[in-house]
Amino acid sequence: MKIAFLAPAGAMHRFNGSFGKSLHYAPLTLTTLAALIPLELNAEAVIYDETAGTIPLDLEADLICITCITGTAPRCYAYADYFRRKGITVVLGGVHPTLMPNEASAHADSVVMGFAENSFPQLLFDFNAKKLKPFYVQSCDYSISGRPIPRRELLNKKRYITMNSVEAVRGCSLPCTFCAYPAAFGRTIYKRPVLEVIAEIEQLKGRIVLFPDVNLIAERSYAIELFTAMIPLKKLWLGLATSMIGFDDELISVFRKSGCKGLLIGLESINQESQKYVSKGVNHVSDYEELMKRLHNAGILVQGCFAFGADNEDVSTFERTVELIQRAKIDLPRYSILTPFPNTEYYRQLESEGRIIERNWAMYDVEHCVYKPALMTPEQLEEGAAWAWKETYKLGRIAERLAPFTRDAWLSFPLNFGYRGYAEKFKKFTKDVMCDNSDIKIGG
Repeated sequence: MKIAFLAPAGAMHRFNGSFGKSLHYAPLTLTTLAALIPLELNAEAVIYDETAGTIPLDLEADLICITCITGTAPRCYAYADYFRRKGITVVLGGVHPTLMPNEASAHADSVVMGFAENSFPQLLFDFNAKKLKPFYVQSCDYSISGRPIPRRELLNKKRYITMNSVEAVRGCSLPCTFCAYPAAFGRTIYKRPVLEVIAEIEQLKGRIVLFPDVNLIAERSYAIELFTAMIPLKKLWLGLATSMIGFDDELISVFRKSGCKGLLIGLESINQESQKYVSKGVNHVSDYEELMKRLHNAGILVQGCFAFGADNEDVSTFERTVELIQRAKIDLPRYSILTPFPNTEYYRQLESEGRIIERNWAMYDVEHCVYKPALMTPEQLEEGAAWAWKETYKLGRIAERLAPFTRDAWLSFPLNFGYRGYAEKFKKFTKDVMCDNSDIKIGG
C-alpha cells in the first residue's frame, strides 16, 4: 500500500509565496499520522508539504490523505478532485473538514472529523479491507498519551528553519469568539505525560526546540512540571502562550531556566474595547509595555500578534498600533485581519448582521477582509494592514525595536528580515492570485 500525505498551502504561504524558510518550521500533523500507520499493513508513506515544495500531479499512491484549513480549502478540494478523477482514494481531514464535513465530503471518499490519532489507524484497516466509511469521528476517550515519535525523516529538512517541533499540550480553554480551534475541537485540554515529552526531546539533534501548541500555559501546573523537567536538558526553546505569562514570576523564572528564548503571544489589539469585542479578557493593553520589559529581562523575545478590524476600530488604529509596538519594543510584530471562520461565534454574529461579503474560502487567510467593518471600508482595512506591515519592517523601525541589540540578535534579526520580505510582497496577493488554482489540472 502506498499512502501520500498532502498539505496544500495558500498563495502567501506556499513555497514560492512570501514566507521564506526562516518562517517555516517542520509541521507535525502529517508526520504524526505517518507514524500511526499500522506495521502489519506494510505501507509506504510520503509527505508533500506545499510550504516547502511542490505537490507532484503524477504521484503514485493508493490512498491520499489531505490536511485542510479554511484558507486552503479550495486548493485542497482542487487536489482532491484531481486525484479522485485519476482513480485514487482521497481522505480529507483537519480544521475545515471538521467545521464543514458535508462540504468536504463532496470532494473526498472519506472525511475525518476532529483529532485523527485514534481514528486514523482504523481508517487504514477499513481501506485495506475495502470497507472505507464516509466519515470518521474523534472518539470520546481521545488522548494524546502514548503516541509514536513523528516521522520527521519524511520531510526535506533543508526546507525548514528547524525540524525539532514537539507537541506537549493540545487545546485552549479561552472563549475567543474568532478562534476556529475551539469551534472545531472543543475546549478540553489534552496533555502528554511529561516523561514522554522529555524522552522525545532527548532524541532530537540540535539545541533548539519549538512547541507549536496553541497555549503552553493552558494548564499552569503542567507547564511548571514540564519546563522544570527541561532545565537539565540545556535546550533553547520557543513556543506560544498568553499575556498571562508576563505577571507570573514563578512561570517566568521556570521558562528562563528551561531555556525559553521566544514566545508568540496573541496581543490582538491596542484597544481594550477590542479585547472585549473578541472575548480576550486575559489581555490588558495598559500592561503591554511592562509585559515586554518583564519578558525581555528574562531573556525572552516576543512575537506579538495583532488582529485589525474590531467594530470599535477606525483608520487611526494602524498608526497607533505601530507606535505602541515601537515604544514597547515588541521584537517580532505580526498583523492579521479579524476573520470569521465558519461555525465560530464571530461568523454567526456577522452572518446574522448580513456583513459577510466574501464566500471564497481562499480569502479566509487572515490577511484579507471578508466582511464589512463597522467604522471603515474593507479596502481601508486591507490598506491599513498592508501599511502597518510595510512601516513596521522598515530598516529603521527594526533597529529601533531591537536596540540595543542585546536580545539574542542571532534569533531576532533573521526573523525580522524574514517578515520584512513578507511585508514587501504583501500587496501582490490580490484576490485573483489567492484564488488561482489553475496549476492543478482539474480535467485530469
